[in-house]
Amino acid sequence: MRYAAAIALAACSIAAGCGGSSSAKEEPDASTLEALWRAPGEDVAVVPGTSDFGPGTVRFTFLVIDGQGRVVTRPTAKIWIARALKSKPFAQTTAKAEPIGVNGNEPGEPQEIFVAQLELNEAGTYWVLAEPVGGRKIQAVGTVVVKDATAAPDVGAAAVPSKTPTLANATLEQLTTSTKPDRELYRSSIADALTAKTPFVVVFATPKYCTSRTCGPVVDVVSDVRRRHEADGIRFIHVEIYEDNDPAKGENRWVREWKLPSEPWVFLVGADGKVEARFEGTASVGELDAAVAQLR
Repeated sequence: MRYAAAIALAACSIAAGCGGSSSAKEEPDASTLEALWRAPGEDVAVVPGTSDFGPGTVRFTFLVIDGQGRVVTRPTAKIWIARALKSKPFAQTTAKAEPIGVNGNEPGEPQEIFVAQLELNEAGTYWVLAEPVGGRKIQAVGTVVVKDATAAPDVGAAAVPSKTPTLANATLEQLTTSTKPDRELYRSSIADALTAKTPFVVVFATPKYCTSRTCGPVVDVVSDVRRRHEADGIRFIHVEIYEDNDPAKGENRWVREWKLPSEPWVFLVGADGKVEARFEGTASVGELDAAVAQLR
């Protein structure tokens, strides 16, 4: 679902209803998450960019969209977490705005997305309030659903030995929908990298047919980070999403093998074949570069 459509759905998904402060029938308890949301300022809904969460450290990405449909971008946003809208927050942290793509996203698309690391150690539904720091006051609220286990491979899981296509058995046009493909992303399959016991980064994404406003540049980000680590012996692999690169044919077998509930995804796999880090949705060059620097 594209963010433009998600905005309308998210705006009316909050239990208290659309409109924020003006919809309150009672004055909420001053110590609750709802009270923070009802404080003076514009009340809106979080538009999430990630959704596949298991217990532990959750990488939560989101946009804040104001009542006029404009993306609210600030360097940071305060985050409060509670078990329910009418409950007292049990944790507070800070989200950082990360750039989308390598040289910015396409005109009219979001250029940054907020990223927060949340410690959510039990399955369940959590309420999150985000307040961008600086400028006019605006508060965005939403939920994070943590399941007993993630759908996609989690950190510590064994990577799936998928025999993904390479330049050895397919043309570049068959391997990617990118208009400016990086040939180095198509020299190794996932299975080959695992057999060689070589650390690798694999990105599952479709530059041409991505389903959100922030997913297209992810392959460019991976390519940029690859160039920064050319001497490190790390393989970088791109896998498309759809069978024969045709959305009408559905997801290809490699996406199904990895049980990906969304796209795009980036996984970092160590020489031992275990997932060391994973990024759902968009990831900035800085985020991915820092994680690759720790890959062994």
